[in-house]
Amino acid sequence: MKNAFTLLSENLNHKLESLEIKEPTAVQNEIIPRILEKKNVIFQSETGTGKTFAYLLPLIQNYGEGDDEGTSFDVRKSEDCKSPSGEGAAKNTADCVKIIIAAPTFELASQINQAAKQITEKKTALFIGGAPIKRQIETLKEKPFLVIGTPARLVELIRLKKLKINTLKAIVFDETDRLVRKELFEESDALRLLVPKETQVIACTATLNKQTKIFFAGIENVVLPAEDVLRKRITHWAIYAENRDKIEMLRKFIAACDFQKILIFTSRADQVENIYSKLKYKKIDCMALHAKADKQLRKAAIDKFRSGKCKILITSDLAARGLDIANISHVVQMDLPEDEDFFIHRSGRTARAGKTGINIVIGDEYEMRKFAALEKKLGIVVYPKEIFDGKIVAPGEV
Repeated sequence: MKNAFTLLSENLNHKLESLEIKEPTAVQNEIIPRILEKKNVIFQSETGTGKTFAYLLPLIQNYGEGDDEGTSFDVRKSEDCKSPSGEGAAKNTADCVKIIIAAPTFELASQINQAAKQITEKKTALFIGGAPIKRQIETLKEKPFLVIGTPARLVELIRLKKLKINTLKAIVFDETDRLVRKELFEESDALRLLVPKETQVIACTATLNKQTKIFFAGIENVVLPAEDVLRKRITHWAIYAENRDKIEMLRKFIAACDFQKILIFTSRADQVENIYSKLKYKKIDCMALHAKADKQLRKAAIDKFRSGKCKILITSDLAARGLDIANISHVVQMDLPEDEDFFIHRSGRTARAGKTGINIVIGDEYEMRKFAALEKKLGIVVYPKEIFDGKIVAPGEV
């Protein structure tokens, strides 16, 4: 297959080189040409395969690298992006909002914003619920080219006529499986209906379900072949511990483990704090992240973990949804979620971008039985492990 990066500008290729990205992933090879042709598309690709750059790169090339002529929208209606007739009209609309990206969580929206900043100097803006709207309105006066946010806040800003969308060229719905679920459907649907009909529509997901197909009826579906990351690039370990002993077992595992970064999952927000406080008491440097925490604290935790200043992050499932952080060598699941998709999502935080990783479940007898059932259902191989004399070994190895 042709290298899709050859279709991109010299400037974008320089940006990719600076990020040490030399070859496109399979999804990037498949999707970049379609978006460059300004097609509407919804695509499915496994977690960790490079979906964000698959849409960001061609959109920035199409609408951020000088393609300000030929808009089919009536830019004269804009209050913030007025375009006087005659010479210079295109220039005056160049810095208006051209791209909107909707994401289900603050963390994912923030992550997409950071990715965009890596490949464009044009202004981007992040708009999420729970943050002061007045400050966000002030940001809009700076006329960002690309806006990323959660659906409810984006819809609110549009209805307040603060986010002008008459110059909009493209909208992206990232993690559509979450966006079309009951808790976010109304806001996502409102956003879809508010944008101009001519807007290029792009959506991506790790699981292209029936509801998503209905939501984006009439749009081309592209399903990338499974790379089988769960079986081929992730090694699965099972460590037995009674519920009361789990955190002590986790401490022993951390002490015995040679890791780059460890991401620790638990289903309950209160348990995130419990694990965090007990590890800190044992002088283990770690951070906590859960959906109920203040957004600034959540951002600080992710930034510190991303940079490697802190190498251990404890999180709940909702807070870590869509989290893409490099060099997570180990994922530890302190319980097994009811939904197997969450198990797959948790595991997939490691082995990103072609790397390998280790997924560990620390569980009691009941959870070990559930893990054995998952092993059979998902076709993975689970290796029992224990901590002996400060080392991680197979049972009976010593």
